[in-house]
Amino acid sequence: MSATTAVVPQENIAQGVVPDVAVSAPAPAPVAAYNPPPPQMPSPSASLYVGELDPTVTEAMLFEIFNMIGPVASIRVCRDAVTRRSLGYAYVNYLNAADGERALEQLNYSLIKGRACRIMWSQRDPALRKTGQGNIFIKNLDEQIDNKALHDTFAAFGTVLSCKVATDEQGRSRGYGFVHYETAEAAETAIKAVNGMLLNDKKVYVGHHISRKERQSKIEEMKAQFTNIYVKNIDPEVTPEEFEDLFRQHGNVTSAVLQLDDEGKSKGFGFVNYSTHEEAQKAVDSLHDFEVKGRKLFVARAQKKAEREEELRKQYEQVKLEKLSKYQGTNLYIKNLEDDVDDDRLRAEFEPFGAITSAKVMRDEKGTSKGFGFVCFSSPDEATKAVAEMNNKMIGSKPLYVSLAQRREVRRQQLESQIAQRNQIRMQQAAAAAVSHHRAVAV
Repeated sequence: MSATTAVVPQENIAQGVVPDVAVSAPAPAPVAAYNPPPPQMPSPSASLYVGELDPTVTEAMLFEIFNMIGPVASIRVCRDAVTRRSLGYAYVNYLNAADGERALEQLNYSLIKGRACRIMWSQRDPALRKTGQGNIFIKNLDEQIDNKALHDTFAAFGTVLSCKVATDEQGRSRGYGFVHYETAEAAETAIKAVNGMLLNDKKVYVGHHISRKERQSKIEEMKAQFTNIYVKNIDPEVTPEEFEDLFRQHGNVTSAVLQLDDEGKSKGFGFVNYSTHEEAQKAVDSLHDFEVKGRKLFVARAQKKAEREEELRKQYEQVKLEKLSKYQGTNLYIKNLEDDVDDDRLRAEFEPFGAITSAKVMRDEKGTSKGFGFVCFSSPDEATKAVAEMNNKMIGSKPLYVSLAQRREVRRQQLESQIAQRNQIRMQQAAAAAVSHHRAVAV
């Protein structure tokens, strides 16, 4: 018998799930007039999406769990193309849809490395995913409602393709979530039935999900037509009347609120709303940095909390990238240092290679050297020269180890990538054995 190869359907390839297993079926003993069965191939509906995974979950771990349900054709944990760090989700391909159905029923919301995984059929219709048809948004959720509880609540109204409660870095609910139905009709039914109802004694809002692109478009529209402005750095002695009078000079004020504490004292900030955008813009242009009672006012378009947080996040990321870029290729990691080497000695050893901006030997709480440190040069060329000259050089009785310093997350990602590659090989071997056994039994 000629060798056969496990095949994954085109829709799985579209999802980025490429089979890693190509297995030769064992040749049976010669039998007269024997017609071999067709090779087992994954069913077109046997591909599962597995989300909410811990970053350390590997293909091998998932194989051990999902292969208990039935023969697995392939598993792929999706990773960042550059860092190879897990993106927190994977695709599991079964040889037949019945096993996929059982896995969905038995394993959905089960714990994998302490996290409740979220399993759903891999969405093979990209048009349905992109249109967002049947997708609803739920907010004001009680913090005790998790993915499973949300799913159980909304599954009564139609087939749920996916269900997710948004969480923070610690895994705590952010108070909102999403449910994606197979049809728009099911979504409409759910909105009418649940919107305004009490879930765990909290009144929830349920409506159609608005895509990020649409939300961004609305934000840009608001920016272009804002009438509400935010004012801070207000002197505590400024009264509500003085506050309003100042802004009435620039247009028709519909409301002016100076925020006060419980004792009636100013908190130093407030809001002003104008009849038109032009008036609001004029007030911003005229009064930003305008001095009132010795303080320069900050005046700008009022923003929602989510918008402010997004801007702060972008600013933080930009500063972080600039800092990393500044020291890229100039910071050296040195280990195997003698216990008596201090900052000055470390600097002196590396000074011949260029201008040093910092030199530091790392120490524990008691001030004892940890045996490693860092030296930062003013240019990558100087750092490269120092690595070439100082690596393996004897300082005292020990040869130094010198290399370009890497951020902790980069080192961790490289280690995880190496482990993942080893686990992938083991999983392929195990999958090959499982598929071969399955075919042998079928024969």
